[in-house]
Amino acid sequence: MFFNIPTLMTWTRIIAIPFLVWVYQWPVEMPLRNLIATLMFILFALTDWLDGYLARKLNQTSAFGAFLDPVADKILVCASLLVLVDLGRVDVIVALLIIGREIAISSLREWMAQIGAYKSVAVHMLGKVKTTVQMVAIPFLLLDAQVGWGIDTGHLGRFLIWIAAILTVWSMVYYLQKAMPFIKENAK
Repeated sequence: MFFNIPTLMTWTRIIAIPFLVWVYQWPVEMPLRNLIATLMFILFALTDWLDGYLARKLNQTSAFGAFLDPVADKILVCASLLVLVDLGRVDVIVALLIIGREIAISSLREWMAQIGAYKSVAVHMLGKVKTTVQMVAIPFLLLDAQVGWGIDTGHLGRFLIWIAAILTVWSMVYYLQKAMPFIKENAK
């Protein structure tokens, strides 16, 4: 269904994502901006989990919802990475690797669906681990503060986002290997 509770939650998340970027235009101190953006990101990530849970629990799954949910995730990650690049907290190469992989694998999946081989590049555990590491790294990078026991979330976030970038390349290679027989067959 186009309008059910889980899909409306996904739409709300998409509409709200520009506000995460806008927070950094507010005329308030940077630590407050960081905290608000971090809380927003965490809320958006939780609603991503919640809309999937509700779709299954309320039996409101749909092909459209299955399409829209990962789009919302990709917009959230890309917008956050662009903010973090602008703030100097993420290297451009990391952002390019992650965003480029998302575009390439989404395009690959679309093409594989057109030739009837989508299951060959269905989401794999490696992709899930990559996403989890990203979703943990980004709030640490947004917060960029010293927290309990002297933990520097900026340093921890930079370490994790590089791990996510490595996993990004690794998962892209994995998906391309799965698709290679179909690419070779259709290149003739």
